[in-house]
Amino acid sequence: MKKSFIILLFMTSLIAFPNTMMAAEKAPINTTAPAPAEIPAEVRVMINRLEEIKAMDKSTLNSSEKKALRKEVRKIKKDVRASGNGLYISSGAIIIILLLIIIL
Repeated sequence: MKKSFIILLFMTSLIAFPNTMMAAEKAPINTTAPAPAEIPAEVRVMINRLEEIKAMDKSTLNSSEKKALRKEVRKIKKDVRASGNGLYISSGAIIIILLLIIIL
């Protein structure tokens, strides 16, 4: 009896207060991408080459050509990361920094 009463109470509360009634309507947020920072010419050339490789039809290539493309893509990505356009901090380093700030 008690269990059925609790279930009945729960079901009536779901019917009485639907989720759509509680939802707040917000206007969509228009996000515009910030103007990209000036990218060096060498990096722009590497990025353009990556886009060319992505646009290629790789179904006609044999396995050795595909392997050469993969190596080229890895090398280009490594060079772009090493070009100094950004700061990379691991999550472990962030945790250690936060702990040091809290302790000190």
